Amino acid sequence: MERADLARFDLPDCPGVYLFTKGKGKSKKILYVGKATSLRDRVRSYFDDDLIATRGPRVVDVITRADAVAHETASTVLEALVREAALIRQYMPIGNVEGKDDKTFLYAYITDEEIPRVLIARGKDIEFQEARIGSVRYTAIHGPFPSGPQLREALRLIRRIFPFYDTPKPIGYTGKHQRARIEFNKQIGQYPRDMERKDYLRSVRNVSLFLSGRVKTLRETLTREMKQAAKEERFEEAAVIRRQLFALDHVQDVSLIREERMGDRAPGPRLEAYDTAHISGTNTIGVMTVVEDGTPVKSDYRIFKVRTSKNDDIKSLKEILSRRLGHPEWQMPRAFVIDGGKTHKKAAEQVLKEVGVMIPVVAVVKDEKHRPREVIGALRAGIPESDAVLANAEAHRFALSNHRKARQKGLRKT
Repeated sequence: MERADLARFDLPDCPGVYLFTKGKGKSKKILYVGKATSLRDRVRSYFDDDLIATRGPRVVDVITRADAVAHETASTVLEALVREAALIRQYMPIGNVEGKDDKTFLYAYITDEEIPRVLIARGKDIEFQEARIGSVRYTAIHGPFPSGPQLREALRLIRRIFPFYDTPKPIGYTGKHQRARIEFNKQIGQYPRDMERKDYLRSVRNVSLFLSGRVKTLRETLTREMKQAAKEERFEEAAVIRRQLFALDHVQDVSLIREERMGDRAPGPRLEAYDTAHISGTNTIGVMTVVEDGTPVKSDYRIFKVRTSKNDDIKSLKEILSRRLGHPEWQMPRAFVIDGGKTHKKAAEQVLKEVGVMIPVVAVVKDEKHRPREVIGALRAGIPESDAVLANAEAHRFALSNHRKARQKGLRKT
């Protein structure tokens, strides 16, 4: 699929979900599902020249294989987020789930209790066949949600419309910390106040409908209940439901829009990336860059003047890593990202093993034009390939930008 093909799909400038597909009829496959503040602008972004650096090899492969894009509009980004999760669970598209395990995704679930709570769990902790997480059973579960921060923000927004509890212990637990938490959150409007059980159960039902992506059904249900309440002259209740219907279409999901514009991937872990630069074996420097939550942390960047090797990338890498590990006061990353293939990865792992550091190494392999071709070890490290590519690209940029300075003057030793 190419940028020129987009004109025939008539994508609107509004929130919604998009589906990259391949084939027609019964052979049609959903390759990737995403959400957007603007369907038109987001889908166009998949055809930018820097796609591989921002999204990673797997998404690039999906776009290459796709021959069409479908879409569904939504009233808000919040609605688009829950619809995205429902479609991922329905179709399990390769672009969303292939190469990932249950640790990658989060789920929202409704506890099977007298007073249900709405909680979050990682896929690896859920016994789907038995409908439980640990000792807690659930009546409904929703997801998977690719982004933990966005799910938590979504629940915060939903709770403004439909109140619910999310306490660590069941409601009725008499621990003083939980009692204090409940009382405080009631005072600031975060927990239900003076709500009868039947009304609370209806509120949790509404949360569950929303999280399942069945927003149309939720609106129809609320409209029916509002009319019935008005017919029976329960005007205060009808007014509450009318406000809820209005809020569904006008929720201020500015924070979700901000995160959505940062890209499809969830904010990632802390990564350290390494690269070297030299000209004919002289003025060799090595750099360390840091990416945390998908954002460069430039205050933690470091430059190393390579001492022991002038024209050997493997030896230079080992020297740089050894010197970095001599600084235990520096915050450790989730993974080390290095430029190179399996040989470079093994060399880095050897250095870590010698000092007893059990942190995974991820290698970004380049093609003849120095473009990312493959990412080795990202799955084992539990990080998105796109984050590894981003960290690697930042290290390469930093190395090149500083090499000219290294030739002109001596570097401060690290």
